[in-house]
Amino acid sequence: MAMDRDQVLRDAAALLSRKSTATMDEVAKAAGIGRATLHRHFAGRDALVRALEDLGIRQFDQAIDRARLDAGPVVDALRRLVAEIEPNAQLLAFLVTENQLFEGDEVNEGWARLDARVAALFRRGQEAGELRIDLSPAWLTEALYGLIGTCAWAVMDGRVATKDFQYMITELLLGGARRSEK
Repeated sequence: MAMDRDQVLRDAAALLSRKSTATMDEVAKAAGIGRATLHRHFAGRDALVRALEDLGIRQFDQAIDRARLDAGPVVDALRRLVAEIEPNAQLLAFLVTENQLFEGDEVNEGWARLDARVAALFRRGQEAGELRIDLSPAWLTEALYGLIGTCAWAVMDGRVATKDFQYMITELLLGGARRSEK
């Protein structure tokens, strides 16, 4: 039976999101494969995390494409983005914390591109008068990532219902980011 590499990576992300100190043996077990098979594909934890990062960038890029961030009101585009990210939220939750260990002074081009795409959504909202201008697009982007990660962990732990994932993130973020009428 052929190994589904992306599924192994998703299983690894789900485990590592809950237990960041998990061993490669534990990752292999969570993925339903042997340790030797895991090591044939990922020489060690660093290689595994780099592969998770590549998958995360690819999945997040596709989610942004499907969300059509340039279409319609920013609030609607943000809701679509969160909905498209939800299936891979565990992976993003892991990467939001783990990537700090590997980037150092050099930011991955893929993440920089994704950050720019999401920040452009928030900038568009500010220019259209939908969002506050005193919160930078970069900060709103980071806040979105943090909310997605935190909500993914809460769903994994059973503290938040899966059906509430999108609502809780968008309402909390927009509650603070929307421009108020004076």
